[in-house]
Amino acid sequence: MRTAFFVDGYNVFYGLLTDTPYKWLNLPQLLAYIAHIENPQSSTASIDYFTSSVKPDLATRGIVSKEAQDSYVRALMAHNVAVHYGRHQLEPARAPRFISKKIRASRQDTTPIWKLEEKETDVHIAISMYRTAARQTKVPAAESIQQLVLVSGDTDMAPALKAIREDFPQITVGIVLPYRSGFKRTPPGSLKEHSHWMRKAISTEELQSHQFPERVPTRKTPAIKPDYW
Repeated sequence: MRTAFFVDGYNVFYGLLTDTPYKWLNLPQLLAYIAHIENPQSSTASIDYFTSSVKPDLATRGIVSKEAQDSYVRALMAHNVAVHYGRHQLEPARAPRFISKKIRASRQDTTPIWKLEEKETDVHIAISMYRTAARQTKVPAAESIQQLVLVSGDTDMAPALKAIREDFPQITVGIVLPYRSGFKRTPPGSLKEHSHWMRKAISTEELQSHQFPERVPTRKTPAIKPDYW
């Protein structure tokens, strides 16, 4: 079963990898492993990774955070992962003022903030998945993709999955939630409803056993694991 993966990089980093020593994740290897557990006949046809470039002036470690992201992206690309960039948008907004945990937030008491949002990623993933499904009607059966796997827990993707299931019923749709085992999180019902199968969590052992070597060969200089990762 030839499989195309579509990865929300923001979801993976903040839902699965943040606060762990496993950020240098060999994503192609891990996804192939998960898909093989679900169906031993699966094989990787493509991996598309969607992210936005780190803004150094807003990152915890400044330019070092941007350099770490760039190194990881180079490691992914060296393993045939197609990387697509959206953008971050920073704009003024208002949010409920925090007083204490005992006092609930109120829209009657707000304070000015800077709101940082990732733009274009969800739409890009949805369009890419749908177009991939549509293209399969024009390729020989032996070369066609039989399965699309979304790596995200974002329920905004539910309408796209619903459309794919309705328009291309011959294609299997899978979901890999970027959640770590041990954390109680309810699987998004709308994603589950529009998929054939769902991997609900990834264990620490699985993350540990699917890491890139510290130096990943590329066509130019090696991609090196950041020291603080």
